[in-house]
Amino acid sequence: MNNVKNVFSIKDLENLSGIKAHTIRIWEKRYNVLEPMRTETNIRLYDLQSLQKLLNITLLHNHGYKISQISKYPPEKIPILIREIISEKSVKSHAINAFKMAMMNFDQTLFFTTYNSLLSEKSFKDVFHEVFIPLMNEVGLLWQSDTISPAHEHFISYLIKQKLLINTEKIQVQQPTRTDKIFVLFLPMNEIHELGLMYLNYEFILNGYKTIYLGESIPTESLKDVLKYFDNITFVSYMTVQPDKNEVTDYIKTINKDLLANNDTNLWLIGRMVQEINPEVLNSRTKIFNSIEEMAKEM
Repeated sequence: MNNVKNVFSIKDLENLSGIKAHTIRIWEKRYNVLEPMRTETNIRLYDLQSLQKLLNITLLHNHGYKISQISKYPPEKIPILIREIISEKSVKSHAINAFKMAMMNFDQTLFFTTYNSLLSEKSFKDVFHEVFIPLMNEVGLLWQSDTISPAHEHFISYLIKQKLLINTEKIQVQQPTRTDKIFVLFLPMNEIHELGLMYLNYEFILNGYKTIYLGESIPTESLKDVLKYFDNITFVSYMTVQPDKNEVTDYIKTINKDLLANNDTNLWLIGRMVQEINPEVLNSRTKIFNSIEEMAKEM
């Protein structure tokens, strides 16, 4: 069973805030900004309120406030200063911190409030590129370091997926304006990290293309069926954890044989596992991208 964390180590705070554990200890000792709980063996532990306070302090510190100043402020002043920073400077850091707290507290209301605030000033595309992509990169690292549980990751991912589906549906009512190619989006077998692929589908539709979205865990054999119905297909796959590094090169060989036999068929690949592909199996109709932004520019 996955226990949902609501008590954190100093290493967890470092991972969530970006402030080194050594610096947190100094801030505690010199300025009394946090009051950790202690185990019987004198190990520091922190609650969600401490995490929220540290994220706020970090935001102020990153915008030029000295920790010696911040430590003297009454608790009610810090949220006021945070609001001033948000209105005067960048909302990005605050939004990411707010989404992190929404994730840690399983707080849908905070998620929606923060999202709606962003959307009042930015397009959905800008929100996704500037906030959601960095957020999910951080969430992935937090999950790998065991700072958050799978429950936290699934909670925040589902809420972002909701927004992606809503915004994709809004633009799907328009007929495609570009007919030079059709994009078929899929994930390999046992690959379930769908968020990036869903966003690429949104980008393709926004740019006027017809898409066929197949989603997660699609057998290669099933992809061959699409070739019977359409020409000028570009297959798009997002490989986060599957196929694994020992299988990914053979997987590309199979795709080359089964899907790229026709000259009008192409393959675009993105995700962590593409770095494990042996370049010798790649042909002129296969493109590898290092980021969502890079693929979006190719459209």
